Amino acid sequence: MDLVVAIAAGIGFFALVMASIALHEVGHLVPAKLFGVKVTQYFVGFGKTLWSMKRGETQYGLKLIPLGGYVRLVGMYPPGRPNPPAGRLAELAEDARAAEWADITPEDVAGNRLFYQKKTWQKLVVMFGGPFMNILLAFCIFLTVNLVYGQAQPQLTVAAVIECVDPAPAACVKPPAAAAGLKQGDTVVAFNGAAVSTWTQLTTAIRANGAGQVQFTVDRPGSGRVELPAVPGIVRELPDLTDPTKKVMAGYVGVQPAYALVKVGPGQTLADMWSMTTQSVSALVKFPVSVVMVAVDLATGKPRDVNGPISVVGASVVAGEIATAGQIGPGARIATFFSLLGSVNLFVALLNLVPLLPFDGGHMLGAVWEWLRKTTARVLRRPDPGYVDTARLLPVAYVVGGFLVLAGVVLIIADVLSPIRIF
Repeated sequence: MDLVVAIAAGIGFFALVMASIALHEVGHLVPAKLFGVKVTQYFVGFGKTLWSMKRGETQYGLKLIPLGGYVRLVGMYPPGRPNPPAGRLAELAEDARAAEWADITPEDVAGNRLFYQKKTWQKLVVMFGGPFMNILLAFCIFLTVNLVYGQAQPQLTVAAVIECVDPAPAACVKPPAAAAGLKQGDTVVAFNGAAVSTWTQLTTAIRANGAGQVQFTVDRPGSGRVELPAVPGIVRELPDLTDPTKKVMAGYVGVQPAYALVKVGPGQTLADMWSMTTQSVSALVKFPVSVVMVAVDLATGKPRDVNGPISVVGASVVAGEIATAGQIGPGARIATFFSLLGSVNLFVALLNLVPLLPFDGGHMLGAVWEWLRKTTARVLRRPDPGYVDTARLLPVAYVVGGFLVLAGVVLIIADVLSPIRIF
């Protein structure tokens, strides 16, 4: 029965991710049509067309490979130069331009219906519409989970005190919390004389303290406020708070907090999303290296890093595992399932904002660069430099796109042969 539930949950999660991608493309489609851009295709998936219909000038449909989607905005490339430069890369750009302009009519040009003809702010709105849709979806998902179920937040109450810095058979060295006499049930109210109000504040202070003196002030059941004796601190290698895959040397005391479900609103949800964004940006910077490490681990038989990258297939497998996790209750399973969906949407938005073609961020960068050139020329009373020719950047798009395809294949194979387990 668990297997059936896991498969159904995985398929359902995959369908929700595809729905999110479809809405991402709607985020491009709607403003493009509002600004009069000619839109000829809106498709979810790639490859062979499974179903389509035409409404007005736009064909809507589904394709065989459900791993993405696209909206065809006519006029992404401006007219080419009378004498284009020679070379294979230049030929690629001119071939792509010729293929697009084969469907452009004089009426499209005269009617200002081509994407490259639009104002800078309109281009930015159209290209940002997709990532914005995913950000909005992520916010709505996280906010719903936070309002209906809540989020497990660490409290200043002590759930457990680590007795030894290193497990047996190593010699038992008491960490500062145990050495100072901290007990389960104590509530930390101050660290080294400074009052603390959240576990995050306490953790930050402990890490920054390094090997310095450690002194806790606690509220102890039955005893009231107690100031524990000062003990020497220690430094250990710990996961970085903003990038769990990175190790840093930081202060360590050996204490685990109790957790409580707390319902939070839009403000805390946005703060949490910002924290997730900083972590995701760090992961994106290291994404190429992380994919290589996944391939190496797969080839050598090493277990997957739970903080490493996964494909949508892997995320669906994790969603299936969440749905059948006996370690947590039904409410926690549903909340974790949808939180994972929110995380995927946020990551999709950030990935598409990378300022390289073929991502949306690459087109946005081109629009901003074009505005800067035109504005500078106007201020300096120089001739208009014209439109930025994004067709000449197609080699970059081919390289980035090729890497994404390769990375996707590697991650899907790894997710099938060596899936990440979170329970």
